[in-house]
Amino acid sequence: MNTRTPPPADAVDIAGALAWARTQIDQMDARVLLRHVLQCPAARLVAWPEHKLVNEDWANYRSLVERRVAGEPVAYLTGTREFYGREFMVTPAVLIPRPETELLVELALAHFAGQRGVRVLDMGTGSGALAVTLALEMDTPDVIALDRSREALWVAMANAAKLGASVSFVQSDWFAALGDEQFGLIVSNPPYVAAADPHLEQGDVRFEPRSALAAGPQGLDDLAEIVAGAPARLIDGGWLFLEHGYDQSVAARSLLADAGFAAIASWTDLAGIERVSGGRWLGRRG
Repeated sequence: MNTRTPPPADAVDIAGALAWARTQIDQMDARVLLRHVLQCPAARLVAWPEHKLVNEDWANYRSLVERRVAGEPVAYLTGTREFYGREFMVTPAVLIPRPETELLVELALAHFAGQRGVRVLDMGTGSGALAVTLALEMDTPDVIALDRSREALWVAMANAAKLGASVSFVQSDWFAALGDEQFGLIVSNPPYVAAADPHLEQGDVRFEPRSALAAGPQGLDDLAEIVAGAPARLIDGGWLFLEHGYDQSVAARSLLADAGFAAIASWTDLAGIERVSGGRWLGRRG
């Protein structure tokens, strides 16, 4: 049998479905998509490879595999992505949460351990992964999440409701709608890709919202805007942590220094890449 041709609907079992899908897409993607269709744990695929798929499930699986072949991200096909041990809903209206962004959570927890009632601002919240996680992991924080996209905020609000997180949501173009509110912690995973970067036309990124990825000719426009506006929004002693590109740590630290931040540093992700930079606001000096 030519495994690139789908088996007939009346003969396909889990093993056959996976064997065909592996000729089309990555093995892990094939398993994730089949688990999504069958709504089953991974162990079931191993324990019952002879289990026959009903026609509807087989048709749905073939459709998802074909869409994956066309390049659609698995997270958009399943509608979910794990972040910091929790499952978040994602749609094409939001950036897909990535493991390296968990570094922002780890830094927040390390710098605010034992502190209660910290006011937290998540800028460009997207799916709400950062805001929701910080609301659940920190000790009674007051979390505000903002995004300029109404569609993204709908996704974030749904995630907060599903996971039981107390988060307030604001539609805003960065700081514009915040009035004179101040925070002890500001975090952001803003757009930081150069507008002409060829990677924007490759892989999963092609399907993600461009407004959540690209930020000017060098990818620094939004980082610069956030750093410039953060001092007025931070209490004395407050922290700002920003995710950025693999080659932007020097530029990010320079922006922080120019804005008057102290304790400026960059931190590496699990791949050893300087992925987050930040600093502490100690008030205007001199």
